Amino acid sequence: MSQITPASTSRRIDVELGSRRYPVWIGPGLMSDTATWRETIRGRHVLVFSNRTIAPLYLPKIEAGLSGLSWDSYVMDDGEAYKTFANIEQALGALARMGATRDACVIALGGGVVGDMAGFTAACWMRGIDFIQMPTTLLAMVDSSVGGKTGVNLPAGKNLVGAFHQPRAVFADTDSLATLPAREYRAGLAEVVKGAAIGDPVFFSWLEDHAEALAARDPAPLIEAIARKVAYKAGVVARDETEQGERALLNLGHSFGHALETAGHYQTWLHGEAVAIGMVLAAQLSEQLGMADAADTGRLRRLLLQLGLPVAPGALAPAETLLQLMRLDKKNLAGKLRLILWDGIGRARLVPGVDEAAVLGVLQAAINAPV
Repeated sequence: MSQITPASTSRRIDVELGSRRYPVWIGPGLMSDTATWRETIRGRHVLVFSNRTIAPLYLPKIEAGLSGLSWDSYVMDDGEAYKTFANIEQALGALARMGATRDACVIALGGGVVGDMAGFTAACWMRGIDFIQMPTTLLAMVDSSVGGKTGVNLPAGKNLVGAFHQPRAVFADTDSLATLPAREYRAGLAEVVKGAAIGDPVFFSWLEDHAEALAARDPAPLIEAIARKVAYKAGVVARDETEQGERALLNLGHSFGHALETAGHYQTWLHGEAVAIGMVLAAQLSEQLGMADAADTGRLRRLLLQLGLPVAPGALAPAETLLQLMRLDKKNLAGKLRLILWDGIGRARLVPGVDEAAVLGVLQAAINAPV
């Protein structure tokens, strides 16, 4: 079916943003390659931002590369529920205590929550300092570490506060995936599928062919899948950095997914799981609106199930509650829903003024479906 060049040991993909161009390195052993990542640090102050799960595992490797610098660490509790202003204030306080200057650097060591929080901290300190992404989850490697989106959650919804602040570099050490719990690994695969579903039908077919190997964490196809997804996202970010058009397509499934995460108080579904369900809901809504065939929805559901991902939300909350949460989505304009839907695999598009009754119907049917 699809033809993709086999992966080498490590890969480099550049996000082309002119003078702010930066590399994304993908492969094993990158945290231990201190000579490479240390040269991206321009000043003498460094704050390593991590969480209580990741810091004991990988902070010692980072410490080895910080010799001669003035550095400290801020370690937060682990989980989406801790993506709060209280933790941002604590991290900023750590920068203040070390006397961090404008050439300071924040290193994000962890998953998507850590990356978003560390990036937002860096964006806020003295109106913007450097930060480096060292993602340790598959989801962060293929999505949140690339593109410069940072954010903080509010009780009203996810990522309602944030800033665009690009990293100086990304080092995705695939060795860290060995310690990633199975559920979090599968959640990361949802973001890989999302990239293919949005704009790369050849890659989607490749994922179908390699689903078993990816589920088993086979290193070669895994590195290839990460690199392919990052390359796709890097191209989109280079063309539309601040999400004025094409970049919005990267949110396929997110309007539904963020509503599910918020309704579950970030305890029921992991982000990638919510996105997987959201993609299926978006595909089903596209069917209802006459935009896409049921066969494409079927292929999407089968692939997600092969990768061990959920495809229905269960009775998490009433459909009306989920719809109300979707009304807070950042893509909406003039009080009207704007959703990322598709015309089939690899053909996503932004649809304004979506009929709320149709959305409500899809949500209600999904709530009544088996999880």
